[in-house]
Amino acid sequence: MIATLTLNCAIDRTYYVRGFAAGAVHRVARVFDEPGGKGNNVAKVARQLGCEVTASGFIAGRNGAYIEENMKARGIRTAFVPVSGESRVCLNIVDEADGTSTELLEPGPVITEADRARLKATVRELAAKSRVVTMSGSLPPGAPPELYADLIGIVHEEKALAFLDTSGSVLADALTARPDAVKPNDAELAAWAGRASLTEDECVKEALLLSQTIPIVCVTLGSRGAIAVIAGSAYHIKPPSIRAVNPVGCGDAFMAGLAAAATRDVSAEECLRLATAAAAANAMSVKAGDADPMRVREFLEQVEVAPLS
Repeated sequence: MIATLTLNCAIDRTYYVRGFAAGAVHRVARVFDEPGGKGNNVAKVARQLGCEVTASGFIAGRNGAYIEENMKARGIRTAFVPVSGESRVCLNIVDEADGTSTELLEPGPVITEADRARLKATVRELAAKSRVVTMSGSLPPGAPPELYADLIGIVHEEKALAFLDTSGSVLADALTARPDAVKPNDAELAAWAGRASLTEDECVKEALLLSQTIPIVCVTLGSRGAIAVIAGSAYHIKPPSIRAVNPVGCGDAFMAGLAAAATRDVSAEECLRLATAAAAANAMSVKAGDADPMRVREFLEQVEVAPLS
């Protein structure tokens, strides 16, 4: 089983408009609401990939109830920890004229020490029954920066794999607990390395540095694919050539593919093909955290994984 953690769950609301501009009045052509937050996107795609999945994290208020009900409707088990307040709404405005995306992210409910204690107990129970526990996204208000490191320690105590996708100082703190896989994008890796940006060659060097303590390091590069280091071997992954509809959630779909592969006996190359095909399928959907299984199978044949010397 895969367990997913979303510590700052959200309703992901996507507006489609044409010719979006700040300060103007726009009529929304289409709107979609999805149970979201990065970890919930991982859960949705992992379920589409045929995995048994339990989604956990903090939820609050009516928005939280909506998130839980809609996750269950997708065949995903839930073990959310209810807290006071209201789960956030994250708004994504997609300009259909040029494909650009503008995101507005609410902060979410404030988490107490008692809330954190209940979460840790839940994570311990889930890790004892899971092969992989994924941890994705930002920390909610009130959560200390070392929370992910604490959770990784709990997962390892229960002999499960901890896969991490976060950024900034939270990533730096969590790395001290040595997760089994990390998936920064190139900008997040640059920030960790104290750089404004990184070339692809520099991404490889930084990924190799991380791989000294992290078994799986994947650096996503958007439409340019990804760099990965698995068990000391480095790879460049070239994705299928597609015209993306909505890029939001592609990194989460990639993480879902990594987690799904970890539950199966597959090679590093097959693992990376599955993750990249899932991300490409997500990019073809108007919804975040949605990878049509037929598209995934189609894209698997188009992903190129090349070893790097």
